[in-house]
Amino acid sequence: MRVPFAAFGLSLGLVATPALSDTLPGISEVRLGVLAHDVPLIAADNREGGIDLNAELLFASLDILGPRWTLRPHIGLQGNTTDDTSQVYAGLTAGRYLTDVVWGAASVGGAIHNGETSDRTEDRKPFGSRILFRLALELGVDVTRNASVSVYFDHESNAFLAEDNPGIDNLGIRVGWRF
Repeated sequence: MRVPFAAFGLSLGLVATPALSDTLPGISEVRLGVLAHDVPLIAADNREGGIDLNAELLFASLDILGPRWTLRPHIGLQGNTTDDTSQVYAGLTAGRYLTDVVWGAASVGGAIHNGETSDRTEDRKPFGSRILFRLALELGVDVTRNASVSVYFDHESNAFLAEDNPGIDNLGIRVGWRF
């Protein structure tokens, strides 16, 4: 993915966001972000680089965790701007307001990536599997009734189900728009 193409796609996503809820019923929020790719937090072996552009759709809450929590299905994608590992992902996001405007969320799910699985090169990670487990944490603040800004972290790995399991961590900021 080249940077101008990715920047154009991110800009188009911001402009098209209000029309998205009319086109795809059930979507409750769109989040877009810029993440540092392969930061050494949980996965200490960082050999990939660049930044990731992230886009995520969150659907209406399943309303099974009670009135204080939301549990929303999500789908998303992360495109790396330097042709390192990109991914598409899906899962569930549990969220809760900590104050009137500050909220936290945790996600669990899976991802399919376009990176290496077993080829051991110096500049790419061998993930051991095309399909990975995915965990994410987010801390955000509402800036308006519909808009939010958050700090976002995600981790992908095969949970030691394959010989190679370097894992990958990404960290950055996201903006959200609720419908």
